[in-house]
Amino acid sequence: MVSGFVVLIVVALVAAIGLVVRPGPVDGWLGASATTAPTLPPATPDPSPTPVLVAAEAQGTTPDTAAVKAALDPLVGANALGSKVNVQVMDVASSTVLYEKNADGMITPASTTKVLTAATALAARGPAYRFETKVVAGANPGEIVLVGGGDVTLGVGKKTLFPGAARLDLLAAQVKKKLGGTEVTKVLVDTSLFTGPETATGWGSGDIGAGQVARVQSLMTNGGRVDPVHNERGGDPRFANPAISAGKAFAKFLDVTSVSKGSAPEQAEASAAPAIAPGTELGKVQSPPLVQVVEWMLQMSDNVLAEAIGRQVALAAGKEASFEGTADAMGDKLTELGLPSEEALLYDASGLSDRNAISPALLVQTLALAAGGQQSALSNMFNGLPVAGWSGTLRTRFVTPSPNQSAQGIVRAKTGTLSGVNTLAGVLITKDGRVLAFAIMAKGGPSAIAARAALDRVAARLVACGC
Repeated sequence: MVSGFVVLIVVALVAAIGLVVRPGPVDGWLGASATTAPTLPPATPDPSPTPVLVAAEAQGTTPDTAAVKAALDPLVGANALGSKVNVQVMDVASSTVLYEKNADGMITPASTTKVLTAATALAARGPAYRFETKVVAGANPGEIVLVGGGDVTLGVGKKTLFPGAARLDLLAAQVKKKLGGTEVTKVLVDTSLFTGPETATGWGSGDIGAGQVARVQSLMTNGGRVDPVHNERGGDPRFANPAISAGKAFAKFLDVTSVSKGSAPEQAEASAAPAIAPGTELGKVQSPPLVQVVEWMLQMSDNVLAEAIGRQVALAAGKEASFEGTADAMGDKLTELGLPSEEALLYDASGLSDRNAISPALLVQTLALAAGGQQSALSNMFNGLPVAGWSGTLRTRFVTPSPNQSAQGIVRAKTGTLSGVNTLAGVLITKDGRVLAFAIMAKGGPSAIAARAALDRVAARLVACGC
C-alpha cells in the first residue's frame, strides 16, 4: 500500500538556502517549480508539527530487487570502500527492502549517528522547542548567576555563527534594566544542567585540540568556538572552558571582572526590603526553535550541537543529561518509535566516538519513518540533511567533473567520516519517481577521498536506476 510521503519533493528539489528549487534534471523529471520556505513553527514547547509539504503519492512501481542487485553489486564491492561494507536500500512507499548486505550488522557510523540524534530529539521535544538561558540573583549582594540551559548556539553580540541565535549582550541589557542602579560585583556560571564527563569514551585525545568538538557544557557561545566561524575543511579552535569563557564575555557587558563557577540559589520569598531576593530571575533569552538547531547540526555536521541536542532527549525523559543518560534515552525513544534500538550502541550523540556501532537497517528504517509521514515531527530533519552538490557536507560532492553529477540536487543525505570509516545515509528519488531510503557504511578503505567517491557512485546509480 502506498503511504503518504511528506517530503517527497523536498528531498530532491529544495535547496538548503532559501528553499528554492535548483534548475537541472529534476525539473525535467517532475516539472518542479520554485518552492517557498515554510513558516517556522510557533515558539511553544509542545507544538503541532507542520508537514514540510503536502503528502504526495509515489510514482511508478516498486523497483525490481534483482535489477537493483545487478546494478549495485559491482559498486558495493569496490576496493575503495574497504574490507567491510554494510548496506541497505528501501523503497519508502512500499517498505520493500530492495538491496542489503550485512544490513543488520552494527558498524562504526561516524556522523550518520546524527540521523538518530535528530529523530529522537524532534520526537522527544518537538520542532518548536527552544533552549533558555537565564540570569538570576545570587545568594550574596552584588552576585548574579548565569544559568546554562543547554543552548550552545549563544552569540556574544551581533556577530554570531548561528543566524538569529540568542545573544549575551541582549541578556545583559535585561539584567541592567532589572537591577536599576544596583551594582554587579561578581558573575557566577551555573552549568549543572549537564552532568557526568565532559568528553565521551571513544573520542581521540586530540579531538578538542584539533577543533572537532568542545568540552560538553550546558553554557557556551558559538559551539565553544573562539571565533564565530565554521571551517569545513579544518577544525575550529575551541575554548578550553567554554562556560567560563561565555561568563567572561557576558561579564564584560556589565563591567565586571570577577567570574567563577557557581550555583543558582533557590528562589527566596520576596520581602519588603528593596534588595532583590536571591534566585529572582533578572533576564532570559531563548534560542531559535529546535528544528533550526537540528538543521545547523546536520548541515555543518556540528558535533557540539549534536551533543547538546542529544541531551534534550535525556532531559525530556527525566534522565541525567550525561553521555550515558543520553544514550539510554535515545535508545528508549527509538524503541518507542517502533525502531530496532538494539541495533545501536551509542557512546555519544555526534558520532565522533569510534566506539559507536549502528546498523544500516536502523538508519534506513529511521529515515523511512521520517519520510513516510506517520511521525510528522521527524519529517523536519529533511530541512537539514545536506543536498548533493548544493549544501552542507555534500556541497562539493556529486558535482562536475564527477561521474556522479546526475545525482546533483537529488540525493539528500548525512555524511560520516572517521579514520578508516566512511558512511552515507539519506534519501533520494529515482528517475522513475520512487523515493528510496539508503545507508552505505564502509570500513577499512585505504583512502577517504576514494571511499567517498565510491559511496557517491552507489547513490548516483540508484538515482539513475530504471529498475
